[in-house]
Amino acid sequence: MKQQTYKKMRQSHRKAILMTCLLFYSLQARIIAEAAAPTIHPQQQNQRAKIDLTIKSDTFSGMGMPNSPVKFSVRLVNRSEGTVMGTLKWSINSTAVPQRKIPDEAIQLGAEAIKEFTKTINLPQKGFVEMVCEFQQKKTVKTIEKKIRVGCAPGKISEPLTKQDDFSIFWERSITELKAVSPEFQIIEQAQRSNEDIEVFEVLMRSHDNIRVRGWLEVPRKRAEPLPAVIRVPGYGQAMKPIGHCDDMIVFSFNPRGHGNSQEDVSGQPANFWIRGLDNAENYYYLGSYLDCLRAVDFIASRQDVDQDKIAVWGGSQGGGFAFATAALDSRIDFCIADIPFLCDWSNYFRLSHWPEMDEWIDAQPQRTWESTLRTLSYFDTMNLADRIHCRTLMSVGLQDGVCPPTTCFNTFNRIPGEKQYKIYPDKRHGLGREHSDWIWTKLRQAFHSNN
Repeated sequence: MKQQTYKKMRQSHRKAILMTCLLFYSLQARIIAEAAAPTIHPQQQNQRAKIDLTIKSDTFSGMGMPNSPVKFSVRLVNRSEGTVMGTLKWSINSTAVPQRKIPDEAIQLGAEAIKEFTKTINLPQKGFVEMVCEFQQKKTVKTIEKKIRVGCAPGKISEPLTKQDDFSIFWERSITELKAVSPEFQIIEQAQRSNEDIEVFEVLMRSHDNIRVRGWLEVPRKRAEPLPAVIRVPGYGQAMKPIGHCDDMIVFSFNPRGHGNSQEDVSGQPANFWIRGLDNAENYYYLGSYLDCLRAVDFIASRQDVDQDKIAVWGGSQGGGFAFATAALDSRIDFCIADIPFLCDWSNYFRLSHWPEMDEWIDAQPQRTWESTLRTLSYFDTMNLADRIHCRTLMSVGLQDGVCPPTTCFNTFNRIPGEKQYKIYPDKRHGLGREHSDWIWTKLRQAFHSNN
């Protein structure tokens, strides 16, 4: 009986932890929702399979020509045995075209019937347009929504900078403060994580405000000369860990404060990084975490086994923003790889996506406004840092990404003066998959081993 009671208590405790994580990891939950099926009210779950809605465009791989028409087609299928009536609603989400009202359409769909509907709009000279189609069934609360994004001339997108007058001074002062902190590098061998090809070490160091941060260093055993190095940085709340398969490069999987094994001084819970200290740029979470990434570069630059002309930084989502910021603030980076980057073009970010937790944070204090919030965020907007990136840069985005809309990514990317390349995945959302990761490793080897 005691064993069963203890088991129930453990199960209850686990459930409580799970619920806490679900509440706090709202940003990650949003990312998961991007790839999921449309949300349907619980009362209508039994009708889920009866109405299907699909949407597509007549563009090639989601990209069209500037000032040219693009046709969106919606296919509505009634899989029920009775007639379905409702309303088809169209709307556009874009900063590139003016908002306009598209008339609703009353729909009557017979049993097992299929109907197609189209809307044609002209693409802008540059930018992205997301067409949203929603079917509201009469006499129910059931709503089915699908959306698709298309674009044109993304390399020409440009948004005015939002730099404050003291932007450069702010970062010069912050970097000086970091340099005043002794890194006190500690390298701890991890024999249990090592293998016959790679030695693994846990690395501890001191960063801005004397905060302890850590990462995982992987060093190939067979090396005759200094090797290229890749600094991997995490997505929002992600824990970077050793990868165990790279025997021709040194890999440093680094966790800024609050992530992975860097939580001794800064907790990862709740996962509310983007509102921590947001009232003041001097106290904002991303000041410390950006500087943590520079400290990681300090560590890699201190090693005799690293080729100092072949240092890369690579991350996805928040990590993509970290990659941009690190390359902008540290000239020792030779290759910047930013996948589906976050922390770009905050003004348009909040026009194109809605995050209730940010609304709640602003509403919680009377002195907080969107204007003051965006002012603080402007110091950490990679769009404002981009003109400092002079190394080779590779950015990849998912065209259908609703978490980090491509418009915001390109408003950073297009201001980079150095050699650069981008890749757009027409059907991907906030996640690019294993094939993309393999492709990046290939690009790294081409960049760093081509002269060997």
